[in-house]
Amino acid sequence: MSLSRSPSPVPGGGWASPGLTNNLSPSGRSSPTKAYAGSNGTPVMWERQKGMGGPSYQSFSTQNQGFFSRHMRRISSSLPRFRADNTHDAEREKNGQGRGSGVNMSRLGRIRGIPGRLNRRTKMLLAFFLLFLLGYIIFYSTPLVYYYRRTSWLGGGQKFVIILAANVGGGVMEWKGAREWAIERDSIRNKKKYVAKWGYDLEIVDMSTKKRYAHEWRESWEKVDFVRSTLRKYPKAEWVWWLDLNTFIMEPSMSLQDHIFNHLEDVTYRDINEYNPLNISHPPSDPYLDELSKSPIGDGNPNSIHLMLSQDCSGFNLGSFFMRRGTWTDHLLDVWWDPVAYEQKHMEWEHKEQDALEQLYIAQPWIRKSTAFLPQRMINSFPTGACSEKGNDPRIHYDQKDRDFLVNMAGCEWGRDCWGEMYNFRELSYYLNRSLWERFKEDLLCWIWFKLTGKKVKF
Repeated sequence: MSLSRSPSPVPGGGWASPGLTNNLSPSGRSSPTKAYAGSNGTPVMWERQKGMGGPSYQSFSTQNQGFFSRHMRRISSSLPRFRADNTHDAEREKNGQGRGSGVNMSRLGRIRGIPGRLNRRTKMLLAFFLLFLLGYIIFYSTPLVYYYRRTSWLGGGQKFVIILAANVGGGVMEWKGAREWAIERDSIRNKKKYVAKWGYDLEIVDMSTKKRYAHEWRESWEKVDFVRSTLRKYPKAEWVWWLDLNTFIMEPSMSLQDHIFNHLEDVTYRDINEYNPLNISHPPSDPYLDELSKSPIGDGNPNSIHLMLSQDCSGFNLGSFFMRRGTWTDHLLDVWWDPVAYEQKHMEWEHKEQDALEQLYIAQPWIRKSTAFLPQRMINSFPTGACSEKGNDPRIHYDQKDRDFLVNMAGCEWGRDCWGEMYNFRELSYYLNRSLWERFKEDLLCWIWFKLTGKKVKF
């Protein structure tokens, strides 16, 4: 029996359908060429043999046929395909203008063909990169960053409110010129960018509004009342940060949480003897006080801190300070605003509400227990012109190498150029916080242009 690609189902070989078994075939082929019914209408013996339940035969295949067929399919699928009926493409290929030449292929067509030439791994990596880039743009370069950083589980920005003292409506006691407007514009813009980046709230208060205090004329005492009203306006706020108008945030890329509140115990000190320009006797030693009031650091728990401020060369400085919501704060604001103390002492207090707080700190031991101090350069650095009687003080004055967080141009209206200082620190802050692209443009491209043309430009 001659074996073909698959044996005959009939024992002894051969095929039941007439015309399929041809012993005289010159090629010696004994297998059928097509699997269809015979010419006389009888079904092929494949189905008949299945019905009769005859013996089954194992199929026969050439050794390694699966291996070669699999690899031949892979090789053939990678070869170019040609359409025999398209003579136009053949003529173009003869003239060197076919698909392989790429001469007349449009740029758009080549771009569209790029995804088809990439393998699966490359496509997945590219998709992952595009998703990452989209997420970065959405969460870091759009207004959405303000809202998700306000949430308690992604940033906690709603716990902080910045109160900025301004004079939006114009001067009351003096004329407001172009420099004053420029200072106010730059200071407000600086704070707005900062709160938009970290999800804080900004309350701009008009310090020229003194009508409600006209019977007492409490000029510059308004901050006590504004702190109280801000805590009422923002019920979810835990901390308020007061800032004078002549302040500028030098490091907007640093949040208050990373700068102070995530490690409050490490950056604050309660014992005023660490830096005591007023020579205040601390702790109090009155015999009727309890042990907690006599302790130089209070209870030592950062959760009991409700007032944080810094000291300059002359004592307490309230150009930048923090207050925490709580019963202790309500009591302090009531005593601080007490009209009786104001009427008795306001002629002696040169620095007004600042001197009043110093007096309360000295006379009231309960205030010391919840008051903490921050190093001045952490929240309230001075320019070289302020507190300069003893020269440059590393405790007080701004240092570019250390990248101090905030600058307060305190007292610039008394013989110094407020707008000049504000402009210089604004430009310095921009220079120190440039992005990589801005550094590339301004440091490299501008330098190359200067070397080629001799002209200084700013891209």
